[in-house]
Amino acid sequence: MTTRHVRSLWSRRTPRYAGGPCSPRRLPRWIPTMYGRRAGPVPCGGHRRRLDDDSLKLIDDLTNRPMDPLFMDSRLARKPSSPAATWATRVVVFVICVAVGFAGALFVQQLHTDPRRAVRESWASELEDQTSQVEDLTGQINDLRGQIDEITKDMADYGQNDTLIQDELSSGMLPVEGEGITLTLADPIAADGALPRESSGGQIRVVTDADLQQLVSLLWQSGAEAMAVNGYRLGVQTSIRTAGQTILIGVNSIESPYTIQAIGDKDALARAVSADSQPALYESYAESGIYPQVAKSDSIRLEAAVSGDVTHARRSE
Repeated sequence: MTTRHVRSLWSRRTPRYAGGPCSPRRLPRWIPTMYGRRAGPVPCGGHRRRLDDDSLKLIDDLTNRPMDPLFMDSRLARKPSSPAATWATRVVVFVICVAVGFAGALFVQQLHTDPRRAVRESWASELEDQTSQVEDLTGQINDLRGQIDEITKDMADYGQNDTLIQDELSSGMLPVEGEGITLTLADPIAADGALPRESSGGQIRVVTDADLQQLVSLLWQSGAEAMAVNGYRLGVQTSIRTAGQTILIGVNSIESPYTIQAIGDKDALARAVSADSQPALYESYAESGIYPQVAKSDSIRLEAAVSGDVTHARRSE
C-alpha cells in the first residue's frame, strides 16, 4: 500500500476540520442545556446557531432564575408602620366584625320570628275581653234569677198566680203532665221494621232540622202548652239546629226516629199536623219516603227543661 492510498483512506474515515464549517475551533466552548452540561459537536452540514438566541435565553432564565428577585426579597414589600396605625387597623377590623355579627344576629332573629304571633296575641286578648263580658252577664243573669225566685216566693204566700204558672210552663221551667199527641217520623233508611222505601219520585232524603222546626211551629200555633223532642224539653233557651250531619236539641244530639211530644188539646193538635190540614207538606214527605205518624194520648208527662247553669266547670280564682 502506498502513501497515497493511506491518505485516501484516512480522508474517508476522519472528517476534516481545519478551516471547515465543522471545525472544533468554530464551536462554542460552553452551550447551556437543561442539565448544565456542555453540548456535543454541532452536526456537519447545518447552520451555526446564534449565541444570542431568545429561546436559549428563556431556557437559561427558567433553569437558573425561576423566581423573580422582587419576590425573593420580602423586605421590598414591607412598609414601615407605626404602633398607632397598627392599633387603629385592629380597632377598625374589630368594629367591622362586631357590626357584621350584630347584623347577622338580627337577620337570624327575624327569620325565627313567627309573623302570626301578633295575630294570635290579638285574638287571645279579644277572647279574654269576651270571656270577661260573658262572666259579667252571667252574674247579672244569676242576680235576676235570684230576684225572680224571691218575688215568686212572696207571691206564693198570697196564692197561686195563673199567669206565672202559664209562663213557667211555656218556658219549660216546670214539669208538666196532661193529654196530648205524639208525632213520630223517621228517615227512610232508618225506619223501624222496614227496608229502604222506594218513593214514586225516586228521591230519598233524611229528616232535617228544618222539618222538625216546621212541625214544632205548627204545634205551637195550634195551642200546644209544652213540647219535647226525643225526650228533651223545649224551653226559651232551647234551639233546634244542625251541627254537621247531626241534629241538636240545645246541646244534645238526637237520631232517627224523631219523636215530638206535645201537651194540649189532643184533637186540635192532631188535626193541625194531619195530612188533611197539611197536604203539600205530606206530599213532599211522601216523595222523599217519609211518612209521619200521629198518636193521641190521654196522659203525657214532660220533665222540666235543663237550664244553662254550669255543673262541672269551676271559675278560676
